[in-house]
Amino acid sequence: MVQGKWLRMTALRQPDANPARLGLVTSRRVGGAVQRNLVRRRLREIFRTQRAQLAAGLWLVIVAKQGASLAAFPALRDEWLRLAGRLSIFRNP
Repeated sequence: MVQGKWLRMTALRQPDANPARLGLVTSRRVGGAVQRNLVRRRLREIFRTQRAQLAAGLWLVIVAKQGASLAAFPALRDEWLRLAGRLSIFRNP
């Protein structure tokens, strides 16, 4: 598990060759329903664009922390990539 300013990320590796899967947790601390849905949409889009580079058989759980709804999309993406790099979940080239 690694965490940053807006996200907490945990990865579980499974011995299968299925594509990576994503689980999102956004509590009421993130904000109202509109803000929580915005954060979920942004995180799903980041995951969608990076899915091809992620290792197979990976289950990824992301918990949005308080203030994540205030982060701009590029800042959220940069933190996601930094945390994913720390977890070493990208495929080897």
